[in-house]
Amino acid sequence: MFTGIVEELGEVTAVENLGDSCRFTLRGTVVTEGAKHGDSIAVNGVCLTVVEHADDWFTADVMAETLNRSSLGALVAGSPVNLERTVAVGGRLGGHIVQGHVDGTGTIAERKVSEHWEVITIRLPEGLSRYIVEKGSITVDGVSLTVVDAGPDSFTISLIPTTLALTTLGSKGPGDPVNLEVDVLAKYVERLLGTERRAGEELPR
Repeated sequence: MFTGIVEELGEVTAVENLGDSCRFTLRGTVVTEGAKHGDSIAVNGVCLTVVEHADDWFTADVMAETLNRSSLGALVAGSPVNLERTVAVGGRLGGHIVQGHVDGTGTIAERKVSEHWEVITIRLPEGLSRYIVEKGSITVDGVSLTVVDAGPDSFTISLIPTTLALTTLGSKGPGDPVNLEVDVLAKYVERLLGTERRAGEELPR
C-alpha cells in the first residue's frame, strides 16, 4: 500500500523491449535505500516489483497489460518519474490509501497559473467520473491530491509550489497523459450497494 506522497523525482535510465513486456532501469537514491529483491515501488502511481537494484538504481519488469493501461508505455530514457516506497506499518498516512493499481489514463487539458499555485484540468477516460467527487481524493501520476471541481468528463486539481517542483506534474502540459487511481473506497461502496454499472448506464435513484 502507498499513500500518494512522492518521495523523490527519479529518472528512467534505460528501457529494454522484451517483446510482450519491458524492463525499466530507474534511478532513485531515496527509494533504493534498503531496497530488496521483490520490494514494491510505485512509479508514476503504478506498483512495480524490484528485480535488481544497487545503491541508486533498480530494475522492474512491466507487462503488456500494464503498458497498455497506464502511461508507462510512453516512458523513454531520460523521462522523469514519481517514486514512492510502500508505507511502513505504523507510518504516517500523509495522503490517502493508494494501491498502485491504475484505473485509467487521463489527459491534461489546461493549466492556469496563479501567483502561488496552479490549477490543472484533467480529462477523464470513460467510466471514471462516477468515482470522483468534489473535495474527494484522487491519485494523479502517483500523487495524492484533492479534487477541486468534478465534472462529467473532467476534474480540476490545485498544485502548490512544492508539488510543482518535486513531481512530474510541474513539467507536464496540455495533451500529456497522466495515470489515475480513484479512491478504492468508492469502488467498494459501489459494489456493496449493487450499483455497479456499464459505461453509459444511469445509476438507480
